[in-house]
Amino acid sequence: MKRSLFAIIFVAASASALAQMSPAGLWKTIDDDTQKEKSLVRIKDLNGVFTGSLEKLLDPAHKNSDVCDKCTDERKDKPVLGMTIIRNIKASADDKGIWDGGDVLDPNNGKVYRARLKPVDGGKKLEMRGYIGPFYRTQVWLRVE
Repeated sequence: MKRSLFAIIFVAASASALAQMSPAGLWKTIDDDTQKEKSLVRIKDLNGVFTGSLEKLLDPAHKNSDVCDKCTDERKDKPVLGMTIIRNIKASADDKGIWDGGDVLDPNNGKVYRARLKPVDGGKKLEMRGYIGPFYRTQVWLRVE
C-alpha cells in the first residue's frame, strides 16, 4: 500500500515538473536596456503549436491604446494589447526542451524575427531568442504562473 501511494505521488510530482518545462503560461518580459518590466505575455499550447499574446502592458511609457504602426503585416495599425506576437512555435525535432520554427514580433519596431523558446531554471525562466540569419538577441522572461 505504501509503495502504491509513493508511486502515485512520484508520478504526480514528475508530471507537474514536466509541465513547468513547457513554454505555455504567463510570462513577464524585461527590457534589455533598462531591466524594467515591460509586459505580460500569455503563451498557449494549441495542439502542439504555441502562440503568445500581449496580455498586459507594464511599462508606463506605453498606453493600452497603442497600435502597431510600424508593423508591415496584417497587424499594422492594430492594438498592441491583445496582439499575437509569437506564432507557430513547435517542439524542436532535434533537441528536447527547445521550441522553435515560428516567429516573434517586436511591436516597438514592427520587425518579425524567427524565434526559439527554451525554458530554463526548472521552468521558472524562459529564454526567448529572436534572430535573423546569424544575428540574434536573447531575452530572459520570468514565469508569473
